[in-house]
Amino acid sequence: MSSVPTAKAAIERVARSSYGKLVAFLASRTRDLAAAEDALAEAFEVALKQWPETGAPANPEAWLLTVARRKQIDIMRRAQTSVQAQPHLQLLAEGHAATEADPMPIPDKRLALMFACAHPAIDATARTPLILQTVLGFDAATIASAFLVSPKAMSQRLVRAKTKIKAAGIPFQIPEPEALPERLDAVLDAIYASYSDGWSDAVGSESAQHEHASEAIWLCRLLIDLLPGEPEAMSLLALMLYSDSRRTARRDDAKHYVPLSAQNPKNWDTTMITQADALVRDAGRKNGIGRFQLQAAIQAVHAARLKTGRTDWAAIEQLYDALFAITGSVVVVINRAIAMAEVRGPSAGLNALDTIASANQVADYQPYWAARAKLLVSSGDPAAADEAYSIAIGLATDPAVRDFLQKQRQLLQH
Repeated sequence: MSSVPTAKAAIERVARSSYGKLVAFLASRTRDLAAAEDALAEAFEVALKQWPETGAPANPEAWLLTVARRKQIDIMRRAQTSVQAQPHLQLLAEGHAATEADPMPIPDKRLALMFACAHPAIDATARTPLILQTVLGFDAATIASAFLVSPKAMSQRLVRAKTKIKAAGIPFQIPEPEALPERLDAVLDAIYASYSDGWSDAVGSESAQHEHASEAIWLCRLLIDLLPGEPEAMSLLALMLYSDSRRTARRDDAKHYVPLSAQNPKNWDTTMITQADALVRDAGRKNGIGRFQLQAAIQAVHAARLKTGRTDWAAIEQLYDALFAITGSVVVVINRAIAMAEVRGPSAGLNALDTIASANQVADYQPYWAARAKLLVSSGDPAAADEAYSIAIGLATDPAVRDFLQKQRQLLQH
């Protein structure tokens, strides 16, 4: 008999490492994402009941796949008994029988599913969120927060997208080379969102989980193997490597949050930085400049502090100007405001933030209020800074970041 905590830990591990792989494989024949997710959810429920009594199986992934395929057949039988459903049921039954007879390693179809979710027939605003949910296991509320929309609106968007995949018979396969570019942006966005999980370097929030980061980097390497020489894929990998090089430096020995500006560059991973530098150089030799190339270039400037001992904020401001011209993103405005303040003083940064103060997206966006508080302190307005810190603290979800913001607020009273 296995303890309940041990069994739950095993289930959590396989959920983190294999959720997207299992959903992709389950949905690859029927193209019914919702049914695949439901079947896998039921399989996890069975595991929660059985594993504490029987112990975790030797191959948890294969066990879950076997149970999920049985559930998948049951779900389809309950939902459809028409003649049209029979081919799908036959395919599922054959696949289930083959799995039980010869439990080979499960093929990894995650990249194929990602490109299916990025199909041009699917609404552009749903493509990246759909990848995040189905392949990377994010819930609708988390995705909604990252995209600055309501959970209800995001849930409806995801349901419509899954229905479209099933109704249109969108294949789960890597598209032909000529069809890749129109789908690439959504795939890159999802990989980066999985890595960052709402993390913003400029204001010091670190909420990315190590598992998500590792999987995102692995997926990006896989994508580069598929598209060698693709500058945006190379730049995204560089961007994530620069960020990951600072992972251990973001906490001190007492696990307190350390913002980028206060980090000791000697604590950064030089191997990752060297790899990222090479990727940035290679991407720069290609035609055109994309948003991930610009973001990677910004991080390259930050990483250069390891050698120069200083940060070239003027270069960073120029790069953010170029990035804003491409994206028009409020997140870019916030990060650019920090750079502007370093170059031209806090008033310049605050003026930049004022241009988005009325935008709905920033009302509940913690990085905006943290950046505003920081610049208000520098401009000599402690009362307004205190109010901004209060809002930022209330919106912070990372305990270490919340503690950091509280300490910054307390300094106003001394």
